[in-house]
Amino acid sequence: MIDPLMLEDVRAGMTEAGVDALVLRPSPDFRYLRARPAGRTGTDGRETSGRAADGREAGYLVVALDGPPAEAGDPAQAAALVPPAARRVAVDPQMPAAELFALRLDAELVLASAVLAPLRLRKRADEVAAMRHAAAAADAVLLAARELSWFGATELAMARRLRAMLAETGCEGAPAVLVAAGEHSADPRHRPCDRVINPGDALLVSVGGRWNGYCAEVARVFAVAEPPEDFDAMYSVVLAAQRAAVDLVRPGVACADAATIAREVIDGSGYGAYAAARAGRGIGLSPAEGPWLAGGERFEAGMTVCLEPAIYLPELFGARVADVVVCGEDGPELLSTGSRALHVLDR
Repeated sequence: MIDPLMLEDVRAGMTEAGVDALVLRPSPDFRYLRARPAGRTGTDGRETSGRAADGREAGYLVVALDGPPAEAGDPAQAAALVPPAARRVAVDPQMPAAELFALRLDAELVLASAVLAPLRLRKRADEVAAMRHAAAAADAVLLAARELSWFGATELAMARRLRAMLAETGCEGAPAVLVAAGEHSADPRHRPCDRVINPGDALLVSVGGRWNGYCAEVARVFAVAEPPEDFDAMYSVVLAAQRAAVDLVRPGVACADAATIAREVIDGSGYGAYAAARAGRGIGLSPAEGPWLAGGERFEAGMTVCLEPAIYLPELFGARVADVVVCGEDGPELLSTGSRALHVLDR
């Protein structure tokens, strides 16, 4: 059910946190423990579903300090698997209140992230491989997107088309697909709409895929027919900011330094007032997780971040470049290898 070495690490974390049992439901933490159980992967290496002891689809995973982990189909079954003497139980952060009440546990409840978040920070080789696959799929979609007919289409129609193309690569889903044209590219919260894409538009396109539960996002900038005036100069600053941030993804470097250097590059160009609020975030089973670039952590080998500096000029245009970077023993490794040069679409 759970790799023995992983189980050993989990129980060590439980002991350190003073936790007697974990109760998880389907969520990133749940998938982290069940992603690669022995004998439970398909022929293509992707995760297959598990079942509880009674044959029903497993909805809960219970890990105690002793004995084998067990799966259950409902809260009552899960509660029965918690040792009666347990006084501190860590529950899934995404568990709804109704399920918490249904557990009826006579114990102090704390968040399971206190135990599992530190373990999820450093990715194993198989986790990185899954993210690399998702990044390659996003890269392939963005490369093929250059040959599509953009002029006259709407943002929403193109976003749907990119989502369908991503599904054809075998990805499990698309956590985020963004198409933002013209002035919409300057809105970091924009969602694709019926705005028609026209010549002279800057075009921000982001594709996020998921493989075996793990996420990757790649964002690129296009221009339709020709870039807007002064857009090339601004875009070159975004690329320089990302390059500087990527270079700092090295063991021992403060995670916050990567965000700081990106901001310093943008500030030095005169665009500081228009820089995005964040230059990146950790990524893995969730599109956003630790390490947090605004926190006090330092990079360690195996950590993965999505570096995404951006400049947004309100009512005009914006530019964001996003790539997943792995902290290796000897420095950074970009999982997405597609060109970051500004591509001008001819149609």
